[in-house]
Amino acid sequence: MNKIISVSNQKGGVGKTTTAINLAASLAMADRSVLLVDLDPQSNLTSGLGLTGHAAEGGTIYDALTSDQETDPADLELDTEVTGLRVIPADRHLTGAEVELVTLSDRESRLRPLLSRARARYDFILIDTPPSLGLLTLNALVAADSVLIPMNCEYFALEGLAELTATIGRVQAYLNPQLSIEGILLTMADSRTLLGQGVAAEVRSHFADKVYATTIPRNIRLAEAPGHGVPAILYDVRSSGAEAYLSLAREVLERHSPPPTLPEPLL
Repeated sequence: MNKIISVSNQKGGVGKTTTAINLAASLAMADRSVLLVDLDPQSNLTSGLGLTGHAAEGGTIYDALTSDQETDPADLELDTEVTGLRVIPADRHLTGAEVELVTLSDRESRLRPLLSRARARYDFILIDTPPSLGLLTLNALVAADSVLIPMNCEYFALEGLAELTATIGRVQAYLNPQLSIEGILLTMADSRTLLGQGVAAEVRSHFADKVYATTIPRNIRLAEAPGHGVPAILYDVRSSGAEAYLSLAREVLERHSPPPTLPEPLL
């Protein structure tokens, strides 16, 4: 499988980090090996896994991006509470990376060789990106095979989706021709409102099967879990949020499952 997926949307508050953590945990629960990469200077993914202030022997993702030495990704990885799920953490130093990267060579593609070296050890690598289209997000898009786009069911989300797809097109044209849209995930969904229904229908009409059948509901357990440093699946597996991400993981796996081998016809 060995897929590198960037979880991206330049609009904040759409559930990128929540999606990265809970999708990764759900995939790991399905016996897949998963690596999470925290590329957001806010480090919410790192804190949401209870790893604030923790770093491996090789440091954090900041050290790997700004170093001119080849870094072994295994030296950056930390274990989590979920078997099969590891993380490359971020810390406050990543805040300055956008500025520092400007002066470095290959500034838009410094993440790609690092994750290329990690790819063979994992079924999935998920990158949590900041709510912007700056150099950190650009590094994620250049390193990734595809982009998973979480978006909430609000009108302005449609405008942000158009901007992001245009950026993906530019990255495809100049930096990463293999980049594709992995899927669009509707988050904070409330099917009872006309606005939510309208936005969902609009997205599905334009992107068809790229939109996941699974939608992520508003759920207090999803909001509470990061405060306990664990994914929702460990905090309350029976919550609607945890169940939704388990359903999403099944969809992702189905999309990447090889087609069955058909028997040769009898002569």
